[in-house]
Amino acid sequence: MTTKIERRIKIKYRVRNKISGTPECPRMSVFRSNKQIYVQIIDDLSGKTLAAASSLGVTEKVTKKEQAAKVGEMIAKKAQEAGITTVVFDRNGYLYHGRVKEVADAARNGGLKF
Repeated sequence: MTTKIERRIKIKYRVRNKISGTPECPRMSVFRSNKQIYVQIIDDLSGKTLAAASSLGVTEKVTKKEQAAKVGEMIAKKAQEAGITTVVFDRNGYLYHGRVKEVADAARNGGLKF
């Protein structure tokens, strides 16, 4: 019997074999901890992070879903500054629900195309 974490890691590796970020269309990876949410835009060919944002930068006291939406807006703004318009979304084995969905929706509203 596998635990929740083992199941997520299996899904993560299965998805990572299929998707990869290029300089033209980098990968937007989401990591969710119990308290924070982190997003990176990564060029997998060179192994470099092109832009990053996290809920550590959100100073207001808001719910975790609202924090995730603010992080999505921040990453969209940083991506625009770096000249990135299109990304491949990597939910990192998490369900597309809740905070992960909020990040994706806010990034789309900020101008990123998935």
